[in-house]
Amino acid sequence: ICSALAVTAKLEPAFVMAISVMAVMGIGNVVIAALRNTIPPRIRIIVQLVVIAALVILVDQVLKAFAYDVSKQLSVFVGLIITNCIIMGRFEAFAMANKVWPSFLDGIGNALGYGWILIVVAFFRELLGSGTIWGYAVIPSSWYIDNGGFYSNNGMMILPPMALITVGVIIWVQRKRDPELIEEN
Repeated sequence: ICSALAVTAKLEPAFVMAISVMAVMGIGNVVIAALRNTIPPRIRIIVQLVVIAALVILVDQVLKAFAYDVSKQLSVFVGLIITNCIIMGRFEAFAMANKVWPSFLDGIGNALGYGWILIVVAFFRELLGSGTIWGYAVIPSSWYIDNGGFYSNNGMMILPPMALITVGVIIWVQRKRDPELIEEN
């Protein structure tokens, strides 16, 4: 998730990354599930990597053709979808053992959860770091210190490390709300 979190300074690239991961996971799970009985066990990981790589290249080309500005913002991070362990994990744990439709639903469901986290992180980072949502100003200009107000954007929020801190805060809040999520040693 680290590579994907780097693009969460704004909602638009985070949303596009979430859709890209969803396409790769959904289609990839379908391909792996359809081929599961023909893939020799010795080379299954290689086949899975080839499927992911092909789909990531396809997604990257589609982005360059239809959303060039966002593609430039995402740059190398789209290619790093290949390294997302969740994709290989779902291929190995679910698609290799199930039929096409359940595998498709599994891929879409897991990608929705993954994308939801990206979007939540991007929401807070864009709001607190830039004072905008989807590029539109949501904090009144009269609130800013420059205009006699009390607010100043937190420039640290748009730096990549803040994505990990934001995820950490989300996990902490979730575990405080639901103590059953706390792991016992």
